[in-house]
Amino acid sequence: MPQFIFDFLHQLKSTSELEWIGTVTGVVCVYLAAKQRIWNWPISIVSVCCYLIIFYQHRLYGDSILQIYFLLTAIYGWYYWRKRDLSDEKPISSLSLTHIALTIAAIVVLGLSLGFTLRYWTDTDVPFADGMCTAMSFVAQFLMTRKILQSWVIWIAVNLCYIPLYLHKELAMTAVLYVIFAGIAWNGYRDWKRTYSANILEHASTPAS
Repeated sequence: MPQFIFDFLHQLKSTSELEWIGTVTGVVCVYLAAKQRIWNWPISIVSVCCYLIIFYQHRLYGDSILQIYFLLTAIYGWYYWRKRDLSDEKPISSLSLTHIALTIAAIVVLGLSLGFTLRYWTDTDVPFADGMCTAMSFVAQFLMTRKILQSWVIWIAVNLCYIPLYLHKELAMTAVLYVIFAGIAWNGYRDWKRTYSANILEHASTPAS
């Protein structure tokens, strides 16, 4: 058996109960988010609390801070989604090309800033990988709370980037989780895109009053 497969199976066997809980609730909350179900937010609170502890133990400090941010945005997202469900507003919107460019610039600047901070102020061995993934996740989570279509595009990219990072940190089950996340994110993008396009067509066919 190749060594990398042996190491991967060993990591899976060593998965802690806390990581299992974080993994299962993580899959459930992302699936519900893709289906636009408001219960994704309270379930995500359980997952982020688990991973706050896990990431700190594995010296992924950017991801640890990210979990605190996820906790706050989960509370905000729960409130915001409920508010929109009770209104007549269309739930999904899309960024303009200008805002897409600004979003990319914000990710790069934030990622590099976090990378240099982690490099010089912590004992992590992956400062820039951790920093850039953290920056992408920060932005994607905020866009998701606002039901912005492009949030899923960022999630697809960052989930794929996280897979080798977590394997490096011997978090095999979490790496598997992010493979699943990438698939769910792709389906989420397609579902949201379909809903967004349907709303555009509905508005275009509605006579002005």
